[in-house]
Amino acid sequence: MPSPLFAEELAHYGPDQGPDQRQAGAPSLAASRAYCRGLARRHYENFSVASILLPRRLRSHFHAVYAYCRWADDLADEIGDPARSLRLLDWWEDQLNECYAGRATHPVFVALDATISQFSIPAEPFRDLLTAFRQDQRIARYETRDDLLGYCRNSAHPVGRLVLYLGRCHDQPRAVLADNICTGLQLANFCQDVARDWQRGRIYLPLEDCRRHGYREPDFAAACCDERFRRLLAAEVSRAEEYLRAGLPLVERVPQFLRGDVWLFAQGGLAILDQIRRVNYDVWSHRPVVTRGKKLRLLAGCVWRNWRG
Repeated sequence: MPSPLFAEELAHYGPDQGPDQRQAGAPSLAASRAYCRGLARRHYENFSVASILLPRRLRSHFHAVYAYCRWADDLADEIGDPARSLRLLDWWEDQLNECYAGRATHPVFVALDATISQFSIPAEPFRDLLTAFRQDQRIARYETRDDLLGYCRNSAHPVGRLVLYLGRCHDQPRAVLADNICTGLQLANFCQDVARDWQRGRIYLPLEDCRRHGYREPDFAAACCDERFRRLLAAEVSRAEEYLRAGLPLVERVPQFLRGDVWLFAQGGLAILDQIRRVNYDVWSHRPVVTRGKKLRLLAGCVWRNWRG
């Protein structure tokens, strides 16, 4: 069953909304942007989706993109029934198609329509995300690193590319750097959320790596944090860090108004990896997070970098 909050959202804005809601028609752009802003502010992320460093003129566009991703993610993970999730993800893609055809009625797509038009964003990154969310309903294990990286190409890369479109700086060299940051963030999240993912029936650590360290599915079931698991997770953490650091040159290659947010997202991923190391890789006992104090220190460091630059 969906969480109570998302169940309410789905009942009000989903495919089974009542006749009164359908007759009301599409909300205004202002109301739609307010809805997306509220959605972004309600959900926890390592850093604010549209930080205080972003120009005010861009925040509503970041909120619209975030709201699209948030809804798609919830349709995949909050329903509790893979078959129903697949149907709802098809409905969400239908809404995307209607948006690109100029017939948006859902508040997320009314807001997104204005963003797509202003920044000439193609449909591909939005569709790729849905490919990943559908994959989550069908595939719960990844045999090799390449298999997992293939998943990241759809689950992570589109996010960075959408940010580049919003910065009007999307090109292939920058996209490659953004892909590295987003892959690193995704891999860091997999390391952080081993326990959560297992509870959902998923393993996002490559099985070939698990076997190499002698860690098998019964060990996941037992939430076993021993030296085998620590060696396994240490290797995955190091790989995530390599991707994040490989993408860091992007900071200096985007417009000044985006540099703070790109730097913060990358540093947020590195901070998560640092926290995992600090707890000696015991992500079974508790989920490592970036503390509020650490976030404030990173934000202060970002402001200092911008001021010096």
